[in-house]
Order: sequence, then structure tokens, then C-alpha cells
Amino acid sequence: MVRKIINRFRDKLKKIIAGRGKANDLAATHPVSPLSEETQRTSRRRGKKKDPKPPHIPESLRSQTALPETDPTPPWDASQFLVPKVEGKMRFHDLDLPSEIMHAISDLGFSYCTPIQAQTLPHTLTGKDASGKAQTGTGKTAAFLTTIFTRLLRTAPPGKRRHGSPRALILAPTRELVLQIVADARELTQYCNVVTVAILGGMDYQKQQRQITEQQVDIIVATPGRLLDFKRQQYVHLDQVEILVIDEADRMLDMGFIPDVRQIVHATPNKDKRQTLLFSATLTPQVISLASQWTTTPVTVEIEPEQVVTDTVEQLVYLVSSREKFPLLYNIIIRQNLERVMIFCNRKDETRHLAEKLARYDIQCAILSGDIPQHTRTKTLENFRAGKIRVLVATDVAGRGIHVDGVSHVINYTLPHDPEDYVHRIGRTGRAGALGTSVSFADESDSFQLPDIEEFIGAKLPCIQPDPEWLSTPPPSRPAQKREPSSAPRSRPSGSGPGGSRPRPGGRRPSSSRQSPPRAKTSN
Repeated sequence: MVRKIINRFRDKLKKIIAGRGKANDLAATHPVSPLSEETQRTSRRRGKKKDPKPPHIPESLRSQTALPETDPTPPWDASQFLVPKVEGKMRFHDLDLPSEIMHAISDLGFSYCTPIQAQTLPHTLTGKDASGKAQTGTGKTAAFLTTIFTRLLRTAPPGKRRHGSPRALILAPTRELVLQIVADARELTQYCNVVTVAILGGMDYQKQQRQITEQQVDIIVATPGRLLDFKRQQYVHLDQVEILVIDEADRMLDMGFIPDVRQIVHATPNKDKRQTLLFSATLTPQVISLASQWTTTPVTVEIEPEQVVTDTVEQLVYLVSSREKFPLLYNIIIRQNLERVMIFCNRKDETRHLAEKLARYDIQCAILSGDIPQHTRTKTLENFRAGKIRVLVATDVAGRGIHVDGVSHVINYTLPHDPEDYVHRIGRTGRAGALGTSVSFADESDSFQLPDIEEFIGAKLPCIQPDPEWLSTPPPSRPAQKREPSSAPRSRPSGSGPGGSRPRPGGRRPSSSRQSPPRAKTSN
């Protein structure tokens, strides 16, 4: 019986093998047409067996057969952020902040409040208005952002909001400061769902419009001009603003933005129905008047810097003629082999001419001034931070709100008319505890600015004459650009309007070793 079964199985196997052989012979002599090939593919798909279903497990047995689940990651707690109590210092733990904000503060490495934060946060967190005097870098941005986020996380909006209706509005005078505030805001809200949008000129208009009109926005950070434009087009509605922040009010005055700011403020709820925070580097009578108009019994805080200029910046003034400026600048950059330098000029045409001269000597440089398109300015700053640009030639538009680490030298090619701008300029170097150098050129016209600057910083500036060897340059590697005569009026100072154009990029970096600038006789 077993033998018969084996013989039958053997016969069937032979027939199967023989059938496959005939099919291969037919395929070799008669190629398969596309139609028959498609039919075969369809047949194979139809004949494919489905995966068997898993066996049914009765409800009573499922708890016994289920695999053990892994424990989820425990939520972050402020107890994981240990900061010892220190007399005379306020911890963020002492402010009863939301855990999401504390988590971000822990990641950022902040332990104790700065003076402006310690004096304002206990009041602003309870909903009180505030006006503060604080310089750049004192932590005022984190102070008002922490106030805003705490309010948004712990208080529900008063009613249904339309798209384009922010709960908080922050006004800043420059585009760079707007972008810096937005970057700081996103760092502090990485663990909470808060939508922050920047509105500023020089960027993609349609993209900003979509960001406002296609979603609910919690915070808008804006320059006055573009925000007013969006308001007129009814893309932005300010009647539901709960917190209004006006940053660098003194700069708003200097740049002529106050009429626009007034229109924006009047579009928000009355001052008794919103919280208003106003910050300024100086509390002039005009700023105090604005604070009294826009705030209700504000807490006034004045943070005087321990010193106007930090000890990490070495200051030096060269007494030169106007013709000696560029040769001296060239030799300082080349002989010291400087890799990241910021050069400040007062006018946009000066930045353009200087950048063109540097490019002729293959010194890689770029311009940062008001009329450069915003996307170009942003890309320029990114390249400067990344070390792709060696020299940044800027007007005072770059003096505030820009933070670039690793700038070894700041050079005042022309001295500013406002002593406070001098402090902001040289503050771009010597940051985060690093050492920096400030070099200023005082020619026959700029030297008259020195007494006011020295009085403002409370120190005498060392003035020297350069070594004659540093007052000559080799022939440039590129010819000068030909210019068509222009009847355009002379440019205004950088603080009052935009300026600049894109230079031709430079190329190689000199390989000479860094040298110290020679110091000749000293002038009193």
C-alpha cells in the first residue's frame, strides 16, 4: 500500500517536471506578447494568497496573553532643575512659572534672574504694566517673553478669535531685532504650543500674509511699517491684544516711527484693558511722556549698567587723515590676519564704496545696511556667523539687536555722531567673556566727536598715530568699477533711513601671521 502511494507521487512529479520543460520550449520559440505578459501579471496578482488572520483570542484570555508594555518617559519636573538659593539673587523657581517654560529655561542654562528680570517679573506676572530702562544684553527680552508666555499658558482667551488676531503684540524698531526676538521666543516655547510670527519689511509679503491669515496666531513680533500695512489690508486685527510690548522706544523716536506706533497702539484695546510693557535704553522726557500715555500706573525700573563699556574690549583710536584711513584699515586686516571683523560707517554710500575697495584687494566682505533686501541681510548674517564672510561693512542698523559671537575686532571707519551708538558698535565684540578690540579712525572731521564719546563712557580714549609703514597698500588685484554720474541727493545718516548695496565678493585669505598694530607716539 505504501509503495503504491510512493509510485503515484513519483508519477505526478514526473508529469509536473515534463510540463514545465514544454512551457520553457514554447517560450523560447514564441516570445510572449505584451498582452499575454500583462495577463500573466494580473493572474499572479489574483492568485496571490492573503496572509492568514491572527487567531482569535477570547476576551477573558487577552490580559494573560498581552505582552507587557514599557513604561512611558516620566514628565519633566522642576525638581530636575536644581539651582541653589543664593542671597541677593532670584531664581526662576521663585516665580512659579509654568513647567513648560521652566523646562526651556533649564535647557538654555539660565539659573538666576538678571537685575531687570528680578525687578520686573514679580510685577508683570501679576498683570501690572511696566516701563524699564535697560541696555541691550540685560535680559529684558527674556523678561517680557516670560511674562507673555505665562499669561498665554494660564489664561484662556476672552472670546473666539479670528485668524490674524494675536493675543500679544511686540513692536521693535529694526528688522534684525524682530528676528532676534522671534528666535528667542521659539527657544522658550519649544515645549508648548505657542505660534509666534514675524512681520517685517523686506521679506516675502505673500508668505507673511499666509502665516497670519491661515492660522490662529498667538504672538506677532513686528516693525511698525509692515504691521500698519497689514492692518490697513485687514490681514491683522489688533482689537483682541492682551499684552502690548514696545521695545527700544528711544530708537523708535530716533527713527521717526512714533506716528506709526501711535496708530498701532490706538488700534489695540484701551490701556486699562490690556497689559503694556515699554522698554528703552534711555528714559528721555519724550519716552517718559509716551509711557504715561500708553500705560496705567506702571512699575518703573531703571537698570544702570555697572560700566558703559565692558572690560573685555580694548579701545584704541588712530589719528589719521581721510586719505590714510583705507591703507591703515587694509594693513590692520592683512597684517593681523583678522578673520571676523565688523566695520561701521555712518552712511550707506560709505559702506558701498568701502566694500568695493576691499573686494578689489580680494578681502571677502559683504554689506549690511537698511536698503539691502531682508532675505539678503539674513543670509549675510548667517554667512558671517558661519565664517564664510571675513568682513562685514555695516551702518548702525546692525548696532542693535544683532548677536554674532567670535567677532575679534570692531572698526569705526567713521565715528558716530551719537556717543550711544559708539557703545552699541563696540559691544559687538568682547561678548560672552571673550576678549575683543575696538579700533576707531579719527580724521580731521571725526575727531570732534571724541570729547562727547569720552564723556559718555567716562574714560579717556588712548589716541595714537599709526606707523608710516602701515599707511601704504600694494596695487589692487581688480580694477575699480566705473560709475555713472548720479544726481541723487546725499544720503542721510544710517539711523534715519535704509542704505547700501551688494558688493562683489572677495576671494582668498592672506596667509600672513597675525601681528600687533604698531603704536607710535601718543597724543594727549
